[in-house]
Amino acid sequence: MSSSDVSAEKRISGTSERREQIIQRLRQQGSVQVNDLSAAFGVSTVTIRNDLAFLEKQGIAVRAYGGALICDGNAPEPSVEDKSALNTGVKRSIAQAAVALIKSGHRIILDSGTTTYEIARLLRQHSDVIVMTNGMNVANALLEADGVELLMTGGHLRRQSQSFYGDQAEQSLQNYHFDMLFLGVDAIDLDRGVSTHNEDEARLNRKMCEVAERIVVVTDSSKFNHSSLHKIIDTQRIDMIIVDEAIPQDSLEGLRKAGVDVILVKH
Repeated sequence: MSSSDVSAEKRISGTSERREQIIQRLRQQGSVQVNDLSAAFGVSTVTIRNDLAFLEKQGIAVRAYGGALICDGNAPEPSVEDKSALNTGVKRSIAQAAVALIKSGHRIILDSGTTTYEIARLLRQHSDVIVMTNGMNVANALLEADGVELLMTGGHLRRQSQSFYGDQAEQSLQNYHFDMLFLGVDAIDLDRGVSTHNEDEARLNRKMCEVAERIVVVTDSSKFNHSSLHKIIDTQRIDMIIVDEAIPQDSLEGLRKAGVDVILVKH
């Protein structure tokens, strides 16, 4: 075998090994970032993009801006209707605990989502509360809440999530200050933070975090130890999390160690 043949064989072997390791990371993390992989494997970002393109053709991954998602439960993103049918009882228990934190005179943000929709449904008996939301379903739930002053971010509508996003939505938050943000999440991991499927929603969520005194994450335990492609904030930025008792024990301990207040509801 010539030296050129040996060199080509090594390249093929190295490429195959790298792609196998990328697949392992996808299975463990749910998503990967091009820059992270480039640094980890010591190859160019062009090479990594070629790897991800190959995995996409194989049906293993779906490329997204800056990286890729694994082709399983993390992609494609489920619709609001699909999410509404999951863990409904737990979401309502979480909503009851969240509403107990909201007092007369409070100014709050309700992120779009199915858990925050359940919070909105329970606010109909409240009075002198201001709610800003980017969620169409959340706003609809508040139409008959006479004691709630409703503000909408406006912007472009994502029908998949029934949520508004974009520059207009972000700018609408700049001149306000809120007592609390109730943030729904697609995924949460102690090391990789809070994340979501959509880049525009992640950017709007970060703006919400900037204008809120307290960040309260509302999520069921199924979202733990997963990550989506677009990071919102580090876990340490969370002030409080309301979650069911099925949360993994290591995640519960990690949150408390990080100084996050945890409210547990029955599963």
